Order: sequence, then C-alpha cells, then structure tokens
Amino acid sequence: MFTFRRVAVKCLSKNIINQVTKNQTIVVINYARSSDLLVSNTHKPYVQFTAIRGYAKSKDKKKEKGRAKVQINENQLSELVNLDTLRTHFQRPIEILKEEFIKNLSLRTTIGSLENLTVSLDGKDYILQELGQIVRKNPTMTVVNMSVFPQAIPAAIKAIQKSGMNLNPQQDGTTLYIPVPKITTEHRENLAKNAKQLFIKCRDLIKDTQTKHIKGLKKKVNVSEDVIKQIEQQIIALADTYINEAQTIYNSK
Repeated sequence: MFTFRRVAVKCLSKNIINQVTKNQTIVVINYARSSDLLVSNTHKPYVQFTAIRGYAKSKDKKKEKGRAKVQINENQLSELVNLDTLRTHFQRPIEILKEEFIKNLSLRTTIGSLENLTVSLDGKDYILQELGQIVRKNPTMTVVNMSVFPQAIPAAIKAIQKSGMNLNPQQDGTTLYIPVPKITTEHRENLAKNAKQLFIKCRDLIKDTQTKHIKGLKKKVNVSEDVIKQIEQQIIALADTYINEAQTIYNSK
C-alpha cells in the first residue's frame, strides 16, 4: 500500500514533479495547472520512482601510503646481481654513520673522538694521534703534545675547531690545551643538526648504490622486462631496509 501525502508543487505544464525521499517509493504525476494536488495511487497513468541515494567518497578518507611491500627473493636476485657485493655497498654507509656518531656526536668529548679526528696536512689526511700525544689531565681538560710535528699545529687546531664537538683549543708553544665545555642547549642543538646531516649523507650514499646497481641491471641482455622490473623492485626494497636501519640509529641519538 502507498502512503498518501499532500505535495505542494509549482504550476508546470506537462512536467512530472518528483518528490523522492531516502528509502521511499512514491507515486507522483502532475499534468494539472493547479498548485495543489492530492497525490494518491488512484491517478492513472502513474510513474513509480525508487529513491536510490549515492554516497560521495569522503574527502577525508586517507589514501594508502607507500608502495606495496616487496618480498625479497635472494635466489632470484642472485641470478642477476652479486648479492654479497650489493649488501657490502649498502652496509658501508651504515658503518661510517656509526663511526661518525661515536666520534663527533657524543655529549662529552672522549679521548677516542680526538684520537681519530682527521687532520689534513700537505694534501694528505692523518688522524690526530699520529701527529701528537693526547692525554686527559682531568674531566674538564685534554692536552695534546705536538712537539714531534709542530708544523701540524695550525691544521690540528683547525680540525679540532671544526670537529662539531664544540671545542676551542688553546696553544702554548707546542702544546694544545683543550677545555671540555659544559653541555649547553646550543651544543645539543648543534649535535642534533649534525646528526641529521650525517643521516642524510648516509641515506644518499645508499640511494646512489641503489641507482648504480639498477642501471647495471638494465644493461643485462636476454632478460625479460618483467624479470628486470621484479629485480629492480627488490633492490629498492633491500636498500630501504638499510635506510630504515640508518633512520633507527639516527632516531636513537
């Protein structure tokens, strides 16, 4: 049975006036010029309308982020790529990042950080302990005796000042006195900035290795495009695991 309803409609000649509500089927037909019409199921002919509501997609619906997870098939990967070499090239920037964090990003300056500090002299690189004797006198003072290589003093001072350890060495003859500064907010911020730069450098080195191996892969002959694409995606996925490891090391700082 139909529900009877009085509907106010505009006077329109030869037009069908519809009033459709959600989940409701009604019978409406109007050929009259009267502004009022009692709608019922007794009018013939009649047209039946079924209200069907379409829902628009929410603008706030989040899209799936990132690409689908790629399964790394080492057997397949090894057929076209030297997997051991690839892993070694990916791992090397990680090891460098760890070393740099230990040497340059400690809140307290350590003897090890100074001993392994790189000093450029006459176009060659040395570590500071090769040029001088390093001794910690007390928790707030480190001394470097440069009497064996006094000509390296200016280069050593420059390297210490640019080490990122917030150090300001003072020279007395062939001896360098290095006060260990108190930890300040500015020093912490500088360490955080340096840590980010080191992470970005590590990430870029991994990406460079990824690009290099993919270019070499595409030069392979007698290999289908589908296989090349699969291996390429696996190389990218493998690189991402090392980048994630670098990210974890960076976040821990």
